Amino acid sequence: MKIHLLPLLLSILLPISAGSYAQRSSPDPLPINGPFLVASFDVPQLRVVPVVTGLESPYALAFRDNGDILITERYSGRLRLVRNGELLEADIAGIPPVYSEVWRAGLMDIALHPEDDSLIYLTYTKPIVREGEATQTVALIRGRLVEDRLANVQELFEARNVDEGIAGSELLFAPDGTLFMSVGGAYVYQGIGEIAQDPALHYGKLLRLNDDGTVPADNPFVASGEYLPEVYSVGHRNQLGLTFHPQTGELWASENGPQGGDEINIVKAGVNYGWPLVSFSRQYRGDWVAGEPGHASFQAPEVLFWPSIAPSELTFYTGDRFPQWQGNLFVGSMMTGRIPGTGHLVRIVFNPRGQEIRRENLLTELRSRIREVQQGPDGYLYVLTDEENGALLRLEPVSP
Repeated sequence: MKIHLLPLLLSILLPISAGSYAQRSSPDPLPINGPFLVASFDVPQLRVVPVVTGLESPYALAFRDNGDILITERYSGRLRLVRNGELLEADIAGIPPVYSEVWRAGLMDIALHPEDDSLIYLTYTKPIVREGEATQTVALIRGRLVEDRLANVQELFEARNVDEGIAGSELLFAPDGTLFMSVGGAYVYQGIGEIAQDPALHYGKLLRLNDDGTVPADNPFVASGEYLPEVYSVGHRNQLGLTFHPQTGELWASENGPQGGDEINIVKAGVNYGWPLVSFSRQYRGDWVAGEPGHASFQAPEVLFWPSIAPSELTFYTGDRFPQWQGNLFVGSMMTGRIPGTGHLVRIVFNPRGQEIRRENLLTELRSRIREVQQGPDGYLYVLTDEENGALLRLEPVSP
């Protein structure tokens, strides 16, 4: 019980941050009772269509080839199914027990095997016992979706953690069939941020695994042993979004800072991104996290947010529904400047040389945390609002 109470106590005593400690629900989010119109600079009118409502703090979604949509609910630990535009009442059975007693814990990301979309991969906060004490860590499981249940559920990976073991985690399959898995949890209080540089822990790192959870032989630290063999890159605080650039093939990742200094990084094998030794962030109490924002020894961010936006999932738009948006990067925001009710969807425009030239904030009128953004198989954009009464929304152009 002692360790279970620690994260809860810290979440009460510390100020609410734009990233890790952002509260579960926004104050008075806009009720979504039907489609509504919003404006964008490049697309004069957009229709926002609620696909389903009544989701409990949804975290991530995945599209199946048969048209089904799978959605994880973070704090309930349920895997939900949307079929033919309806949210089924019964959730998918077979999910192992999920620890979700604090804001940052719970059932998190979902990924489908690229060659068999009935193979479901999930990350979650796993309750464990260490030396007779209850604690938690991040784990990866795989199961086969058979009708309304996960069968043959296997644990593929369990992260080496610190005492409280709470961290965000994202999944993304690479074109070569390997699986990227972020493990955050390198927060600033009590010196825990230092674990991002700790070679004996997975927290504060991006991992790369085979689809069965084993270690790829060409991972950057396999030969040297400088870090654990699953580690792909180090020096991260809490990565909550992963995507590939459609032209360059580079891996892009969003990362939450404590107060200001949220980042989007181009992640490369074996590179150290510097947290918490260098950062553009301030501590919750106002002083700088680090003595300098950057150093030649560390990789600088590609995109920087000040004030914080608590960036979540991100995706490059490549569809034909919004030709004006092709190549734009969309990033979910859960909170701006540590002010609840200010989440939105960010659109970032780049020039032909890949340099940022414009930003636009969308869906600000929802006053909701945007946790997920994905391009659907139909070419529309889909977002999840992370609220106690969350929604899956579809963005459509309005024909002139």
